[in-house]
Amino acid sequence: MTPTAHELLRTTAARLAPDPTAHPLVPRIADGRARARTIAVLALEQRHVIPADRRSFQHLTRRAAEAKDLESAAFFDTLADGESLARERLTPLLDACGVSRNEAATYEPQAGCQTYPAYVAWLALNGEPADVVLALTANFAVWGASCATVARALRDHYGFDDEACGFFDFFAEPAPDLDRQALAAVQAGLDRGRITTAHLRYGRLLGQYEEMFWKTLADGDGAAAGCGKA
Repeated sequence: MTPTAHELLRTTAARLAPDPTAHPLVPRIADGRARARTIAVLALEQRHVIPADRRSFQHLTRRAAEAKDLESAAFFDTLADGESLARERLTPLLDACGVSRNEAATYEPQAGCQTYPAYVAWLALNGEPADVVLALTANFAVWGASCATVARALRDHYGFDDEACGFFDFFAEPAPDLDRQALAAVQAGLDRGRITTAHLRYGRLLGQYEEMFWKTLADGDGAAAGCGKA
């Protein structure tokens, strides 16, 4: 029996759920053990992730529209708009971390943190839009939970105010409109026979690349802490 869109979204998220110990940095931030400089590096890496993802989502919007998949196009268009909002909220975070404009402009990103947007760009070029909707929706739930944890910790342990935490709050907040668009896109994909098993591969790789993002930051945090640096 063909599953409904709701069932497929639910089972995909369950199958792609990560190992709870896979993100070593998040627990460190949660209890205040991570260095403040590591938060700054996270924000600096996001300065590169966000515009890359925005362009990828815009390309997916165009591809879906050209394929007459208007439901997926609407989903990706909302994601692109969301990245623009996230970029605006990143500036107060960088300010709170003490990152100067010069450092922000000259910072060289790390490969381990940029594999995720590189793969999103690959999906924008090669993925069936409806399959990409499924994979991204499953991955966003994990990212949102991590952002909620970080937002609480920045207030409780690092003295950040609401404006400085706005970037993480944005991704942690429920997005019912986006959820409805994802449901509509997946249902349309099922109705048109455009959903394949590739969404599981896409989602698995997205999850692994996100783990790589956090691990790269955690490795830097641990190495610096071992050297006794603040």
